[in-house]
Amino acid sequence: MTPEEMADKLGAVGYLADDGVATAAFLTLSMGRPLFCEGEPGTGKTSLAVALAQAFDIPLIRLQCHEGIDAAQALYEWDFPRQLLHLRALEAANGALDVETAEQSLYTERFLLARPLLRALREAPCVLLIDEIDRADDEFEAFLLQLLDENAVTIPELGEIRAQRKPIVVLTSNRTREVHDALKRRCLYHWLDHPDLAREVAILRGRLPGVGERLATQVAVAVRRLRELELLKPPGVAESLDWTQALLALGRDELDAESAARTLGAVLKYSEDLDRVRAKLDTLLA
Repeated sequence: MTPEEMADKLGAVGYLADDGVATAAFLTLSMGRPLFCEGEPGTGKTSLAVALAQAFDIPLIRLQCHEGIDAAQALYEWDFPRQLLHLRALEAANGALDVETAEQSLYTERFLLARPLLRALREAPCVLLIDEIDRADDEFEAFLLQLLDENAVTIPELGEIRAQRKPIVVLTSNRTREVHDALKRRCLYHWLDHPDLAREVAILRGRLPGVGERLATQVAVAVRRLRELELLKPPGVAESLDWTQALLALGRDELDAESAARTLGAVLKYSEDLDRVRAKLDTLLA
């Protein structure tokens, strides 16, 4: 496979990758390295992982990071309520319990709850999406290093679990904080920008077959101008799609001041941004 063929495979499932994204995805598969994607919200980082899973017809396993996430939420935990019921059932059946035998019976696959990281090791080939790693803390980043290095984890009660094949790992970050170099060194890196005008028009027309070229172009131009304003949340491609869908739902085939004013809630998510844009709407659509 070449980067051009990778672009074609992604395009076949609706993800229009530029040369940089296609090459990064190609190298990730060729080198067996995780891909670390940074960029503004709405630039297609998460969608890339989804598209890779669809293009290669393999499962997508997603770990959504958040403040305070720990190994139990990401890797595995034991099903305590079922373990307790099991102990009670043993006691009812046998009377006095042999402690060692009872304890061994508790820590088996039967009571193991696999979370996304463990599932990815077991179910590979798959795409493992570690989404918004910048929301997690330093300790969780350090925990990920062994998994990224060895594609294996150790569960004390069961031993080592190692992937038979490497999962395709995609990490994303909106850069709300800097991710440590130790994690980045283990990955290939790619910064995703918002698409250029022609590609955004192509995305709109590809994802929304009912939209005409005029409307798609008008929305793409308007969204590009919105991104140049000092907004609290500049719109991404997802908002471009939502805005276009809203206009289509109203039966509009072009973007004018009246239809834009009625549908701004599809593309802007803060009242301050709405007020700022309404005051400049005529300039925005000129």
